[in-house]
Amino acid sequence: MSGILREAERDEARRPQVVVVGGGFAGFYALRALQRRLPPDAADLVLVNPTDYLLYSPLLPEVATGVVEARHIAVSLRRALPRVRLVLGRVSDIDLAGHAVTVQPAGPGVPSATALHWDRLALTPGSVTRQLPIPGVAEQARGLKTLVEAVFLRDHLLAQLDLADAEPDTPAGRAERTALLTVVAVGAGYTGTELVAQTQRWLRTIERRWSRTGADDVRWVLVDAAPMVLPELGPDLGRRALALLRRRGVDVRLGVRVESADEHSVRLSDGTILATRTLVWGVGVTAHPLVGRLGLPTRGGRLAVDAELAIPGVPGAWSAGDAAAVPDLAARPRDVRVPDTPPTAQHAQRQGKVLGRNIAADLGIGTARRYRHKDLGLVADLGGWDAVAKPLGVPLTGPPAKVVTRAYHLYALPAMANRVRVATDWLFQTVLPPESTQLSVVRPEDARLAWAQGTLTAEEERSTA
Repeated sequence: MSGILREAERDEARRPQVVVVGGGFAGFYALRALQRRLPPDAADLVLVNPTDYLLYSPLLPEVATGVVEARHIAVSLRRALPRVRLVLGRVSDIDLAGHAVTVQPAGPGVPSATALHWDRLALTPGSVTRQLPIPGVAEQARGLKTLVEAVFLRDHLLAQLDLADAEPDTPAGRAERTALLTVVAVGAGYTGTELVAQTQRWLRTIERRWSRTGADDVRWVLVDAAPMVLPELGPDLGRRALALLRRRGVDVRLGVRVESADEHSVRLSDGTILATRTLVWGVGVTAHPLVGRLGLPTRGGRLAVDAELAIPGVPGAWSAGDAAAVPDLAARPRDVRVPDTPPTAQHAQRQGKVLGRNIAADLGIGTARRYRHKDLGLVADLGGWDAVAKPLGVPLTGPPAKVVTRAYHLYALPAMANRVRVATDWLFQTVLPPESTQLSVVRPEDARLAWAQGTLTAEEERSTA
C-alpha cells in the first residue's frame, strides 16, 4: 500500500500546475473550460481570488436599490469549480522567470505572504474603478464595483434621507438638509447612469418611509467630461437616455469635471460648488494595478497579448478580460490597426472560454484558437419599465428594452441557482412592498475606493488597519 501511495505522490508531483489569478468572468470561464477539457490527472488547477465567489457586477445597481439580494449575484466558486483548489488572497507579485506568484492571504490574522509555483499561468485580475489625481476624491468618493460598495451606498442614501427628515426648519437646518439631499454621481457611463436612474426610481417607491421628505426633494447631479450619456450604446440611445433623465429631474452636466471634493462639498469645473454628503465615483475602469507592476508591454494600460491570448515573450502565460488588451478581430479596423476589445463582461466571459481551451491545447489536449467574437449588443436598466438596449444592433427603449435587459442578465448569470433567486427577487418586487430597511453593516472606511477594491499595497493595508 505504501508503494502505491508513493507512486501516486510522484504522479501528482509530475502534474503541471495551472494557476489562475483572479476569479472574475475571464478566470471563472477559463477554469470551467479546463475542467471540461482536461482529465482529472492532466493538471492541478489553482485559483487565487480574494473572495469565494464570482460577482455578477452588472446587477450591482439593483443591489444598491435593494431590488436584488446581494448574495444572489455572488456565484459560489467552490460549487461551480469543484476540481479547482481555491486560494483566498491577492497576488502581490509575480516572478515570471522563476514561475512563482506571491500570494497575500485574505482576512485578518492570516499568515504572511506565501509563494505559489506555476507551470501555466492565466492572468485575469480584472479591472478597478479608474481614479484620477483629484484632491479629496480618494477619501470622499464611493464606487460601485463590489458588493461592499453596493451595500454601503444603499444604507448611506437611506441614512442621508433619515438625517434630512429630522433637520429643524431653521436657516442652518435647511442648508444642511439641502446638502444631505444632494447626490453627485460622476461618470455618465453604465455605473453612474444606471445607479442614478434606478435609485431615483426606487426612492419614489419608498418615500412614505419619511414624514417630511419626498423623492422629489432629492437633487440628483450626474457629471461627466464626455459629451454624451451612455456612449457605449451610440448617440441615438444616448440622447434618449439623456432625455429620460432630464424629464425625471436629473441635473445632467456634460463636458464638466470634478476639480476637488471634501466632506462638505464638491467643486466642478463649471464653477459650481455643490454642498453634498454623497459623491459616487463611476468614471470607467482601468486594469488592475498588478498589471503595471509586471514590467511587460501594455496597450492603453492593459497587458498586451496576441490573438490567442498568450503574453508575448513569456512562455506558458496568458491573459484575458479587463486586464488584457486583446485584438478585436471581429471589429472593423481603424486604418490599418486592429482595435482592442472593450472591457465588458461579455468579452471577458468569451475570452475566458478561449483561454481555457488554449491552455488545455498547450498541455496537449485539443487545439488552440484565436479569439474572435462579434459583440451581441449592450443593455442599460434605467429603473421601472425604462431601459435602453441594442441587441444585435437593434435599438430598443421602454418595456421591450426592459424585457431584453432582464432576459440577458438571466442568460449571462453562470449558475441556475442564482438565476432562480434573481428572477424571484424581481417577482417579489412586483407583488410585495419594496424593501426600505437600513442595515448599516458596512463601515464608511471599508467602502473607500482603494480599500473596497483591494488596490492597497500590503504595507498600506497594514498601516490603515
